[in-house]
Amino acid sequence: MRLYSCLTIALMGLLVGTASYSRTAQNPAEDTAAVEAVVNAFYGAMKAADKAAAMALIAEDAMFVEGGRIETREQYEANHLPADVEFEQAVAGNRTSTKVTIDRDAAWVIATTEYHGKFENEPVNFVSAQLMLLTRQGSNWRIRSIHWSSRRL
Repeated sequence: MRLYSCLTIALMGLLVGTASYSRTAQNPAEDTAAVEAVVNAFYGAMKAADKAAAMALIAEDAMFVEGGRIETREQYEANHLPADVEFEQAVAGNRTSTKVTIDRDAAWVIATTEYHGKFENEPVNFVSAQLMLLTRQGSNWRIRSIHWSSRRL
């Protein structure tokens, strides 16, 4: 009887552990789709000039890297986001490649976007490379860092 009780307790512990793991483990295709949805929502919010929606996707301790500068979330929101919104509204961008990699609760997205058009009366013709780092917070993915670089076509 004692062996039966020990085996029952061990089995229950294993089942509880497996159940809690199942709640945090996601289907890789679902995770990839969720990460891509956050990235698309971020750029979509900028295109729609919805700064609040864009910032809602960004973690509190996020860092931004562009043009040799590093900005905190607050600096990005105050100094850089308004120009990004203006740019996204004025110029057409075509994402030419995207690669999503996920490791547990971290994901990174590498993408390139070709931009063509005019911004501030100047021709625009370049490729932007983006590296985004996202982490899972609860059941949601949040942007923790973005690094942008570009080259002329």
